[in-house]
Amino acid sequence: MNYRPVIGLEIHVELKTETKMFCSCSAAFGEEPNSSCCPVCLGLPGSLPVINRKALELGVKAARALNCTVEANSRFDRKNYFYPDLPKAYQISQYDIPLGHSGYLEVEPLTGKPIGIQRCHLEEEAGKLLHHGGSLLEAEYSLVDYNRAGIPLLEIVTAPDLISGDEAYCFLNELRLLLLYNRISDCRMEEGSLRCDANISLSPVNSNSWGNKVEIKNLNSFKAVKAALEFEAARQEEVLSRRGEVLQETRHWDENQRKTFSLRGKEEAADYRYFPEPDVPPLQLDGIWIQKVEDSLAETPAERRRRYREQYGLKEGEADLLVAHPSLADFFDRAAIKYKGYRQLFNWISGEITRIARQKNISPEVLDSGALVETLQLMDEGSINRGTARKVLEEALVEGKNPAELALDKGMEQITDTGALGELVDEVLRDNPRAVGDYLEGKKKAGNFLLGQVMSRTRGKADPSVVKEILEEQVHPRKR
Repeated sequence: MNYRPVIGLEIHVELKTETKMFCSCSAAFGEEPNSSCCPVCLGLPGSLPVINRKALELGVKAARALNCTVEANSRFDRKNYFYPDLPKAYQISQYDIPLGHSGYLEVEPLTGKPIGIQRCHLEEEAGKLLHHGGSLLEAEYSLVDYNRAGIPLLEIVTAPDLISGDEAYCFLNELRLLLLYNRISDCRMEEGSLRCDANISLSPVNSNSWGNKVEIKNLNSFKAVKAALEFEAARQEEVLSRRGEVLQETRHWDENQRKTFSLRGKEEAADYRYFPEPDVPPLQLDGIWIQKVEDSLAETPAERRRRYREQYGLKEGEADLLVAHPSLADFFDRAAIKYKGYRQLFNWISGEITRIARQKNISPEVLDSGALVETLQLMDEGSINRGTARKVLEEALVEGKNPAELALDKGMEQITDTGALGELVDEVLRDNPRAVGDYLEGKKKAGNFLLGQVMSRTRGKADPSVVKEILEEQVHPRKR
């Protein structure tokens, strides 16, 4: 390429509050259209907004998690524009003095390259347009749901430090984990609680000049961000290669066609006619309160990965897998307090716990880690075998029962009595002379068949390792 991409992201994060930014309407997702509205969030005459303290706290928490400077004295502004989902024809946001600025986020895959955070500021959400008959470009008509109007948002604006779709993808994944671990947002893109617009221009190689900036909207996943940036970089280079001009505009990403389409000219800040919000007093934050919020920050994803490798001896891929799923990572931490077989703990969490949670449609967050610990301890003691442990664990987690009592009540205790197992093995060998012959000829399947017969007759309660030893002892003398 004769050009290098220059990429910045604008991420809108829905803050995890029960009520809206400036009123007491519910911020819950999925309620009946236009059922969570009031004069304040609809901007009706005579209504006055009151700031949500929890939203402010989460905004400060996010700013410090992103290493931003928090402004003790900031304010809200009116951002004026017309769109059908904006009931007041203006949005209460922050412009001149954002809540946080001049930060950065270090992303492990981008070693040695912290991504700058220019600003993060609080604002209210607009409503939602429901397009009938397809996407925005194909719809016959659109309906408006104002339930989302007024929901608290934090907008995070990166510096133009990213140079590819891959880097943008890695950054967004790390940002999402940071927000999840600090319980700032649930980051559910399918519900609109995390959205991203991407800005991209091309700069000639070995030059500090930038081309015209294009903003890409309708990015519904991190993969879509990556794909859209790759397409747009190629499109802009093609335009420049034939001496054309890249227009400064907003473009729409079409997921089906995997292309961007021109939507409208790109606005400048002056087009929004910002001025100080007259109905919300300036913010004056106490330094002690800011420090208290900062002290509540969770361990960063990078710190947690490092701890899993150094403290628990997990491999890099194992640590990455746990950290990528906060509910599994928290489950692991709770269990690791009582159970020191960390590798086995990881294997069961990434296997059985994940399977049970998926099949039962429940989060590992609500599952009892103690049930897994006790099940593994029973298995380590030889009281139950691995197959029985799976059954015991699932019932213990789903029904909330004690694993040891379950094993006892259902007669699941492992059979380790060599005398009783010896008689059973002898019986199986007598009943299956052909399999015995095949086994003596070195056919492994025959050995597995004989082992399976013994396990079947004990209903899976025999210790497989003990059965194997007895089989070896009783089969080979028959050869003589």
